[in-house]
Amino acid sequence: MKAAGRTDHALERLVFFSDAVFAIAITLLVLEVHVPQLPRASADAAYVRALVDLIPSFIGYAISFWVVGMFWLGHHRAFSLASRHSRRMLGWNLFLLGVIAFMPFATAFWALNMGSLVPALFYCVTLLVAALLNVQVVRIATGPDMVDPAADPALISYCRRRGLSVVLGAATAILLGIFVPRYAQVALISIPVWRRLLMIGRTVPAA
Repeated sequence: MKAAGRTDHALERLVFFSDAVFAIAITLLVLEVHVPQLPRASADAAYVRALVDLIPSFIGYAISFWVVGMFWLGHHRAFSLASRHSRRMLGWNLFLLGVIAFMPFATAFWALNMGSLVPALFYCVTLLVAALLNVQVVRIATGPDMVDPAADPALISYCRRRGLSVVLGAATAILLGIFVPRYAQVALISIPVWRRLLMIGRTVPAA
């Protein structure tokens, strides 16, 4: 994070703050998986039933951990290409972090009402908003105001198209959720497919 031989402290602070929010959000996900409260000396079958009842919460945790983790990886990759700070980034990045911090609630709401239309769409729309904000954040981080002049153009293109694949994956999940709410989140597996389609005919960087 250097420009003209000097450390860009504003950029460092932005990245450190962003990493902290991602870390807190991904940690809070597990707090929404509430430990069952059973009487002492309960039968083993009761413990098993309690864990089975938590399966939707486990699924929600796993999916959202992956989702937030992928957002962090994309954020990290884009900012690794930046060498200077831009005030244009502040608002967009803050909005993105606000949605990321909101993910534990969206996850819990969906997991506790799995199969219902509104919770499924609420989760997918939250994800779509995060994806759209992420596209803008990545575009600024890899744009002329911030990008390192020595950054690999192929890596810049990959970062931008990677973000678009999340938008398309979230939109696919919303469309599926309208008709089959129970399987809306299954459509998120289309994200890697969209990524490959967007990279057809383009160089995929090793890093």
